[in-house]
Amino acid sequence: MTHYLGIDVSTTATKALLVDEAGVIVGIGRSTYGFDTPRPLWSEQDPASWWDATRAAIREVLAVAGIDAADVRGVGLTGQMHGLVMLDDRGGVLRPAILWNDQRTQAECDEIRETVGKHELIRLTGNDALTGFTAPKILWVKHHEPAVFDRTATILLPKDYVRYRLTETLAMDRAGGSGTILFDLARRDWSDVLVHALGIPRTWLPQTFEGTETTGTVSAAAAEATGLMQGTPVVGGGGDQAANGVGVGAVQPGIAAVSIGTSGVVFAPTDHPAVEPEGRLHAFCHAVPGMWHLMGVMLSAAGSLEWFRRVLAPDRSFAEIDAAAGTVPAGSAGLQFLPYLSGERTPHPDPLARGAFVGLTVRHEFAHMARAVLEGVAFGLLDSLRLVQRATQVDEVRASGGGTASRLWLQIIADVLGVPVRPVDTPEGAAHGAALLAATGAGSFVDVAEACSAAVQTATVSEPSEDAALYARAYDTYRQLYPDLRGVFITLSNLDR
Repeated sequence: MTHYLGIDVSTTATKALLVDEAGVIVGIGRSTYGFDTPRPLWSEQDPASWWDATRAAIREVLAVAGIDAADVRGVGLTGQMHGLVMLDDRGGVLRPAILWNDQRTQAECDEIRETVGKHELIRLTGNDALTGFTAPKILWVKHHEPAVFDRTATILLPKDYVRYRLTETLAMDRAGGSGTILFDLARRDWSDVLVHALGIPRTWLPQTFEGTETTGTVSAAAAEATGLMQGTPVVGGGGDQAANGVGVGAVQPGIAAVSIGTSGVVFAPTDHPAVEPEGRLHAFCHAVPGMWHLMGVMLSAAGSLEWFRRVLAPDRSFAEIDAAAGTVPAGSAGLQFLPYLSGERTPHPDPLARGAFVGLTVRHEFAHMARAVLEGVAFGLLDSLRLVQRATQVDEVRASGGGTASRLWLQIIADVLGVPVRPVDTPEGAAHGAALLAATGAGSFVDVAEACSAAVQTATVSEPSEDAALYARAYDTYRQLYPDLRGVFITLSNLDR
């Protein structure tokens, strides 16, 4: 049988997922690694760890699935976005990769805004300059490690370094490339204006490809290392959120995706390069050819529930907490929770924002607090969805991540968002999406939408209930809390020594 491989180079592990020609998952391999924090705010990884893990994960999944390498007809790549890999003119790694969650580049973000202009930057790239993105990392190396900067010949993203090791080809997908904020979003390629303004040599930037386009083939050396067949096509793929959008079927306007993991993501495909004028949403190219997407990110979604369990109920399981939350009515008797335990990103890009329970009385018990956490996260997702809905219609939400295990939470989210929420039962959405991009590129499907229609399995939908009206009123109060408490957060941060 024909099979396709999706490889996901994430922050903590590389996953290799095999699908058959119908897009059904037949096996998953996984190899883990860590990352380094050599100084406060820094986050780095050795690119060699990704390649070692890729080799191990591929060999594992081929063995687990019992698939002959000759049956693998295509490979798709996905992974962590925004990381910076710097190569010399012989393809050697010059320094550890600076990751998406590295926070050292605030001065370089300010420099980009001053050089380009904030609103011109947002108009061109769809995004404001934030510390996570790739462009400020390049400027940081220029300012602080000039010897490395001077020796650089190519920059890549993490998954594209794995592409290089697989194919000996320097290439990048357009979904990932747009996350560098060096892209002209509308043109779906590098912005000569930005590159020139920031003093980044254009020759450093590899050729870009759509998610289903072939970027190269598995080399003889990579075939020996991984067990794949030499000559196997490798397609563009996409950044992790774009590939996850494919993995859950969010590939056309009207169907958005919500990820309820440690962080929370609202992802909405568009058929044009829509931009939030103040940069409160990210706007990137989709992994689907000719499509874009808007994305809002909250930093502590299921992470809020994990914190709540760890601090207040370490002897209870998540199922027990969920059951307790289900014993109290919608609105938690006037108790609200702000989920800013790690600061916030959308719509309040504020590292000083803090979590809070607001409205506690002697009537409130553990169950009210548990439900308030679930509701507060749902309100945080609505913050992003409201911004998205100014640019595109949302008729249905596909939900993925650990939070979807709770039917109560899915119902709360449907009531708060005011749209049907359909959970997707895919264990590795990004890797699955990458495999579907490879299958589409190889011709097993007419287009990505057909691939998703055939392969993405959804569970029972949660429709908005009569509680939606109450949540609409409660959200009006929730929206007031951040602006009212922002000054308090600043004061508290100065006391936090």
